[in-house]
Amino acid sequence: MTGAPASAPTAVVDPAAAEEFLDQFYAETSPPARFDHRVWQVRHEIETTGSYTHTVDELTFGARVAWRNSARCIGRLYWNSLRVRDRRHLSAPADVAAECVGHLRDATRDGRIRSTITVFAPDRPHHPGPRIHNDQLVRYAGHRLPTGETRGDGRYVDFTERAVGAGWRRPDPPGRFDVLPLLVSAGDDEPEIFDVPADAVLEVPLIHPDHDWFADLRLRWHAVPAISNMPLVVGGVTYPAAPFNGWYLGTEIGARNLVDADRYDLLPVVAERLGLDTSSERTLWRDRALVEMVRAVQHSFDVAGVTMADHHSESRRFLTHVAREESAGRRCPADWSWIVPPVSGGLTPVYHRYYDEPDPETRPAFLPPHHP
Repeated sequence: MTGAPASAPTAVVDPAAAEEFLDQFYAETSPPARFDHRVWQVRHEIETTGSYTHTVDELTFGARVAWRNSARCIGRLYWNSLRVRDRRHLSAPADVAAECVGHLRDATRDGRIRSTITVFAPDRPHHPGPRIHNDQLVRYAGHRLPTGETRGDGRYVDFTERAVGAGWRRPDPPGRFDVLPLLVSAGDDEPEIFDVPADAVLEVPLIHPDHDWFADLRLRWHAVPAISNMPLVVGGVTYPAAPFNGWYLGTEIGARNLVDADRYDLLPVVAERLGLDTSSERTLWRDRALVEMVRAVQHSFDVAGVTMADHHSESRRFLTHVAREESAGRRCPADWSWIVPPVSGGLTPVYHRYYDEPDPETRPAFLPPHHP
């Protein structure tokens, strides 16, 4: 969560950006209002207030197209089914946190994960909207122990310390899968802290289809990957708090979250339990342990009845999406390093082709995170 702010919260909306969005909205949908009248309304509102208010249909279209434009997402075939929760009337941190919990409940549906976005109050001239400082609504704490070791998710040690500094009481004793609280601020104010209720977070215990000992590792992962610190920009209007989710790809958890050296670093543990020779990289012990970890994750979500994609099927679906976009006369930007899965990349069809380069000026879009 570093980098410059994605937008100037006191800036007046550019009328040209608003009209460009309306051009696209009217070209792809059939709004009841006449185009020229809607453009006049928007320009008048910008001249009067410095910004304007999207209709519900405009907001829904804008959020869906922002997903369609997300170059790092392999699951964009489903962009037009994104469910939009309109909470633009909310900006107080307590209200935002409560609706983030509501988002998790609505999106989870007992494991039948639904792609969902919740949009809170936008930035207005001299009135910045709320900010969610967590990068996802559900993340696990990283606890730095007196021994210098880390318990939990190593990537979130600093954020955990920040939460503690804001008043969060870390569990005693600290665990490996302690759900972090939400840090929400009114504009650029100091963030307030809110716990995420346990019953709003569906978690899947991890087991392996062939190895009973895997359950003894007592691993689990949450079901809904809801990104929460990327501002949504539609027609020149910035919504700084707009958490959104699809569903997990098995490799995200099994080949990254649980095994990256700065996260849970579990490959050596799994390799040892598998009895693999770890004396040399040439034994390919990491590769063999990684496949078994991904198998365990995919199997566990399937047994629990929780929606999860696999990298082979999703790769084929992504190329279906690319073909549909091309037949509609649209570019389909893609970041190859994110689209190709971290396991068996060369076995998937997305590996063997080039894609349109992402254009950072493409709108609507989800932008890089705000500075904390």
